[in-house]
Amino acid sequence: MTPPRRILFIALVLLALLDLAWFWHEPLARVVFTLPVALCALGVWLRRHTAGFWSGVLALLWFSHGVMAAWTRPPERLQAFAEIALALVVILAASIPGMRARFAQRKSGPKD
Repeated sequence: MTPPRRILFIALVLLALLDLAWFWHEPLARVVFTLPVALCALGVWLRRHTAGFWSGVLALLWFSHGVMAAWTRPPERLQAFAEIALALVVILAASIPGMRARFAQRKSGPKD
């Protein structure tokens, strides 16, 4: 597993654990928040090509949820900031392979 995929996997596992701890008393919220994260982590572990893409897309939702929770629920602010940070790590780690490929094409220059 490449370093960006390893970072992505670790961030997803930490996000799943955060969601389990955050929503331990609400079974439906646990399923809604933890299941997509766990499925993305499983996809990364199994080296599915679309797992990084879907992790990045869903991380935008997790980021938005963290901002909303930090803004509206002061007692949960610490968990919300952790969710924001992990969502940003997921977005960056999921984007690294595509950015490398994009900028590698630029270095080689146009072909005439």
